[in-house]
Amino acid sequence: MKKICTTPRLSALNASTILLLASLFLTSCSLIPRKTPEVKPAQAEAKPAQKVNPHPPGSYEHFKFGPYPGTTRTWKNPTLLAAATPQNTSVKIDLSSQRGFLMVGEQIAMDYRVSTGRSTHKTPIGDYRITEKIKDKRSNLYGKILNASGGVVKSNADSRKDKAPEGGKFLGAPMPYWMRLTNTGIGMHEGNVNRRYASHGCIRTQSNAVPIVYEKTKVGTPVTIEN
Repeated sequence: MKKICTTPRLSALNASTILLLASLFLTSCSLIPRKTPEVKPAQAEAKPAQKVNPHPPGSYEHFKFGPYPGTTRTWKNPTLLAAATPQNTSVKIDLSSQRGFLMVGEQIAMDYRVSTGRSTHKTPIGDYRITEKIKDKRSNLYGKILNASGGVVKSNADSRKDKAPEGGKFLGAPMPYWMRLTNTGIGMHEGNVNRRYASHGCIRTQSNAVPIVYEKTKVGTPVTIEN
């Protein structure tokens, strides 16, 4: 009688066990924590080094080292200002830098901010002399139109074009420390200098500088306006 060799088959129980073990193995593998890539902190953006003013404080070079010429600050040479008189001074106006210079001879006694004529009312270049000085002056061309009650009808008025209503009047813009240069109404006076090229042609001068310019000049003082 021949013996028949047979390969034992896995029982259903053994097959289920194997599948369970395989599932547990795969699950355990998925639970192994993965190494998180190291995130290096971003390097702080390098700040540009501040420039150190190498010039002696109070000197003209120290003053010009900063945000010049755009600064609204005024530089004064106390020694020259003390020596300045209406007989030995002159004034220079630089349109490109919007700076004014009170000169004693060829030396700068004071450097100050100005605001000159806008594109439609350019300040004329040339050599002039002060022909009139009025400390408390109002414009006879530019100002406000008021009604009979004193209310403003138009704030940016031109007396040649804008007429006041019945009972109202034209009130000229204040121009303290007026120093006339031309017969067409161009002159130097106190005014807002926060904007470049903002006037109707006049040279608006900083409030902390114009009283000194007024005091140290006279009718006849030379004034040069250049680009």
